[in-house]
Amino acid sequence: MSLTTYCRLSKKVTQSMKKYLRWTFLLIVCLTSLSWAEPFTDIPYFDVVITGGSTGGVAAALALLSQGKKVLITEETDWLGGQLTSQGVSALDEHQWIEYFGAPASYNRFRKGVRSYYRENFKLSLSAQFNGYFNPGNGWVSRLCYEPKVGVKVIESMLSQYLQAETLTVLYNVIPVRAKVEDDIIKTVTYKLKDGSEKTFSAAIFIDASEIGDLLPVVGAEYGVGAEAKSETGEEHAPYLPQPKWIQSYTYTFALEYCPGENHVIEKPDNYEKNRDNQPYTLGIDYGGSVGVATYKMFSTAKGTYGPFWSYRRLIDKNNFKDPAYPHDIVMINWPGNDFVGGAFIDVSPEEKQRLQKEAKDLALGFLYWLQTEVKRDDGGYGYPEFKLRRDIMDTEDGLSKYPYIRESRRIKGFITVVEKDVCVGYLRGPRACFFSDAGGLGKYFIDIHASGYKETAKSSEVYPFQIPLGALIPKRVKNLLAGGKNLSVTHITNGTFRLHPVEWAIGEASGTLAAIALNEKLLPQEVWLNEKLLRKTQVALIEQGAPIFWFVDVPVGSPFFNPLQFTAAFGTYQYDKDRELKFYPEKQLTEDDLANWAQGLKDGSGIIVDKSSPETFLASLASQFALDKPVLDQNNRHDFVVALDKLLRTHFLN
Repeated sequence: MSLTTYCRLSKKVTQSMKKYLRWTFLLIVCLTSLSWAEPFTDIPYFDVVITGGSTGGVAAALALLSQGKKVLITEETDWLGGQLTSQGVSALDEHQWIEYFGAPASYNRFRKGVRSYYRENFKLSLSAQFNGYFNPGNGWVSRLCYEPKVGVKVIESMLSQYLQAETLTVLYNVIPVRAKVEDDIIKTVTYKLKDGSEKTFSAAIFIDASEIGDLLPVVGAEYGVGAEAKSETGEEHAPYLPQPKWIQSYTYTFALEYCPGENHVIEKPDNYEKNRDNQPYTLGIDYGGSVGVATYKMFSTAKGTYGPFWSYRRLIDKNNFKDPAYPHDIVMINWPGNDFVGGAFIDVSPEEKQRLQKEAKDLALGFLYWLQTEVKRDDGGYGYPEFKLRRDIMDTEDGLSKYPYIRESRRIKGFITVVEKDVCVGYLRGPRACFFSDAGGLGKYFIDIHASGYKETAKSSEVYPFQIPLGALIPKRVKNLLAGGKNLSVTHITNGTFRLHPVEWAIGEASGTLAAIALNEKLLPQEVWLNEKLLRKTQVALIEQGAPIFWFVDVPVGSPFFNPLQFTAAFGTYQYDKDRELKFYPEKQLTEDDLANWAQGLKDGSGIIVDKSSPETFLASLASQFALDKPVLDQNNRHDFVVALDKLLRTHFLN
């Protein structure tokens, strides 16, 4: 089977499945009273309860609140933001276009807020003042590195108007423990507070945006854990048998300040020698293949490496500041040395979870102790006692992140599951991944598989820029539940590319927007997804919020052409575009190849058949099908054609 045939067959199967599901699901829904959305008289009610104030949870809340919905966020820690903040990974893992395309406008507002906070509250160096892409830490792995507590302040600022208006409530230090579910509808969820007391809430829709999918077992939703079997996913690099323990390592991160001439060695942690030898602690990374192990130096660049270890995820570069608050560099440590492979704390007892977290913390503090006492110095000798653990950066007594950096969660069993062949370079011609007609966001990051402690068959690999299908956010059975983070319907392998910062934010925004449309229409999320016009309405809402759903990097959010290009792309129109730079070139003249490719794209993506003989017949045949007047083209260029096509599609699908 050819690669093109694979993608086309996948889409045809999806379309057929949706038609079948539409009728069977609507029959079931007809038997389900709209009382699923009615509040209980004695239980606090919200339009949406979001379990988990993660990166995705914050994005989902912003999408809902901007539509006037009443929202509750429950969070296990006392910080909102997840991997952006409480997990300490504030050196963001992003793609090369992030400064101008490929993420929701709300994510870009967060990034802008971080930069503005430093500009407004600290004195910057001259070079930093005039740097439009100011990066406080200048970490070489990321275009934006900052202190986690600054991320918290920015998120609080983004949410403040809704807290003041009392449309948003945030409950910290809580976990879900029980739920009332009737006829696959979640009625209430009960949360346990830090003091042991409990609170129960009802809602029309529940979004699980927790770090490890904590709500899924509580409400009885089906989910996957670890690596699926090859027979289930068809993935080349999946194991032959399911491996539920193959869960990517998690990491307690910490921050260090370089204080020359000082001694800040911590007390030797428990199990130090064992962890040092078994992990082992090293500055080397095995990149595999012909590269092999590359060993980093602390402050200089060793051969075969990408830069110094010290500036890898540096949060504060002192050279960016002329402020007494930052006399020295501050870095965040997220390295194989503190990746814990001793076991995930998914589906274990509270006692086992506590034990595993203690071991993970000992491992992280042991790596710090090794850096302070045993690592080979660039200038000779061993250890850097001048590395000071900055407990205030993570706002914890032990100096470790409030929550470990989670790379893999429970994952729902959704209507669509994204598999290896949908995104990986080795299976596709590119320049984009497989097209999804229900796209709700975008992502791009290589499949990054961290050790699980077992002999993995999955491999890190490159992906094409991909889409996030809304069907991957919707569980097959539980009707008023949505995934809002890393717990969407992907596999152990594809999770490695969907788990990163801007992708998780896009997942959350898509989930919140889908929930808002469902509430407006007084329907279940599945009904919205199965209804062609409501699906398009959801996509338009995302586009108008500044969330791209198709990859054209030369038409960014804010361009007058952004909305029409993105909406017409939702139908599959441009899925066979071959420009390797992902550019549309709006002012180019139309060609016969354009019309042929776009006609094929519409047919394969949405089942719409048009006459591709000329621009006029293309539009006229479509107008005839929709019983609309044919638009008039002012000029024979791509821009004007797309604007005319957009008008026809909007009039038919949105009116």
